[in-house]
Amino acid sequence: MLGALAGRLGAAAATAVLSTAAVFLLIRAVPGDVVGEMLGQSAGDQAAEAALRAFFGLDRPLWQQYLGWAGDVLRGDLGDSWRQGLPVAGIVGEAFLVTLQIGLVTLAVALLVGVPLGVVAGVRQGRWPDLVVEAFSLLALSAPVFWTGMVLLIAAGAWLGWSPPLIYAGPGENLSDNLESIALPVLALALLQAAAYAQFARQQTAMVMRQDFIRAAIARGLPARLVYGRHLLRNVAIPLVTFAGVILVQILGGVVVVETLFAIPGLGRTLLAAIQARDYPVLQGALLVAVLIALLVNLLVDLLYAAIDPRVRGA
Repeated sequence: MLGALAGRLGAAAATAVLSTAAVFLLIRAVPGDVVGEMLGQSAGDQAAEAALRAFFGLDRPLWQQYLGWAGDVLRGDLGDSWRQGLPVAGIVGEAFLVTLQIGLVTLAVALLVGVPLGVVAGVRQGRWPDLVVEAFSLLALSAPVFWTGMVLLIAAGAWLGWSPPLIYAGPGENLSDNLESIALPVLALALLQAAAYAQFARQQTAMVMRQDFIRAAIARGLPARLVYGRHLLRNVAIPLVTFAGVILVQILGGVVVVETLFAIPGLGRTLLAAIQARDYPVLQGALLVAVLIALLVNLLVDLLYAAIDPRVRGA
């Protein structure tokens, strides 16, 4: 077990290095940079341009820039924002906490809605509960997140006479305002992910229901709570845990849209603002956090495997 964990940690470290190097190069391949943005109409001033490039270290070869940044990261220094002059760790850290709250609440809602719907549909395959869940899943999966968010925003204002606060409030400031701020973004993301989870849970449940041990348990007249609670759910737990990790990564990827739509200062909105401003340190720091989150989620899924299934732990 410890050897497998060490191997996964090594693979995660290699993935992080390759991912950050690729991102570092792709960022600089985009036309335009912070020097051009700052100079504006004075972009033709070669002396000023050279001075700014030297100040930001953009006059060095790319490999030197990357190694310098990576070395600072290993020492726990993400640098300072070129636009705001503030530490990147503080900017990204505050934005990450906002995104993390939205992601975890969305995942909880998606699980609480999607798993029961999928299990019921799988057990009642071909009957009306299955048809209702299928219709819900197809409708929710076919709607883009930005469209769902717009519909929810318009519907809340037109039908309920309510709109989320214009200024985001953190949970430590005012919990009521915070929940109002994230209600519609969470709902917009959760509808899509709950539909995906319902579809996946339905497929896994239907597959287990066709197994001989389930049929034998039903034939022996075991109570439904034992058939479904002990035999069914235990066997669908591992794929559902796997899919939870996939869903969480997808949620964190989708927050860029909802955070922009609902003016929430999370990691996605910070990332988009850094792209527009060509603020490389903030952009690199935000992407580094996103990569590390994805790797951490995958590692946690592997550890949950071992906790749920002793066969995996033994391997």
